[in-house]
Amino acid sequence: MGKRQKLMKEYGIVLIFIVLVIVMTILSPNFAQPKNLINILKQTSINGILSLGMMFVIISGGFDLSVGSIVGVTGVVAAYLGMGEHPLIVGLLACIGLGALFGLTNGIGVSVGNLPPFIMTLGMMTGLRGLALVISGGQPVTGISKEYVNISSGFLFGVIPYLAVYFLIITVICAFILTKTVYGRRVYSCGGNLLAARVSGINVKAMQTSVYMIAGIMAGIAGFLLTARTTVGAPTAGDGYEMDAITACVIGGVSMNGGTGKWFGVVIGALIISVIANGLDILGVSSHYQKIIKGIIIIVAVLADVNGKTKKA
Repeated sequence: MGKRQKLMKEYGIVLIFIVLVIVMTILSPNFAQPKNLINILKQTSINGILSLGMMFVIISGGFDLSVGSIVGVTGVVAAYLGMGEHPLIVGLLACIGLGALFGLTNGIGVSVGNLPPFIMTLGMMTGLRGLALVISGGQPVTGISKEYVNISSGFLFGVIPYLAVYFLIITVICAFILTKTVYGRRVYSCGGNLLAARVSGINVKAMQTSVYMIAGIMAGIAGFLLTARTTVGAPTAGDGYEMDAITACVIGGVSMNGGTGKWFGVVIGALIISVIANGLDILGVSSHYQKIIKGIIIIVAVLADVNGKTKKA
């Protein structure tokens, strides 16, 4: 493989994103308006945080369908704790703690119980969605404080949305962990060959459990921020978010077989999803068709991944 081919394979997703932005701008001049671009950043931030958590799970060879439901549960809890009676940090820590607990449950079920990730997280997805409805009484939780709302509605230096700042900070942390630490290398090792990782002395069960905890923590943070953005703790919030997170990872080059993927690809993948959704909304395309388009994107991305591996073999 030549140098140019390697660069295209590594950074082709960035070129695709740039072309997509140009096309959307041509089709609708309103797309490039500052107000709309800020809205895209806000949309990307929550899904992007969720996608970064999903990235760890998929690279390690796992799969998590429960993150959207974790967003729903933690969002409801955050709304109850964010009415002004408690410091905001209490709500954030509660969301992080619950996310970690749910992720730990997933991890134990997969690593110790030897349940297939799909089955374990599907069960959690269904159960937690029910838990969100029970906690909220089936109704949206309203009345959150102005201070809580400002967490997502404010701007740094009057220009950069706070949500984008949170996303940037979390991205830097995840990128460092994945690329500069022993833990990150072990995540890739587990996804590349689980047996080889075990033989080399890696505590595979602990690694599997930890990546699900990371995904749960990210979902908890996303739930906390989503409630601040929507000003309501809806038990149905986060519905389908797991698909957006998986799509961002797949588009960004994270292999569904595990062992491969870059953090910046996931970030660009999340941006692409937001740009497509936002652009199609501006163009008046029905949300039903948007789901069809998203499904096609997932299939094409996975096919490209599978064909790439076949050629290597």
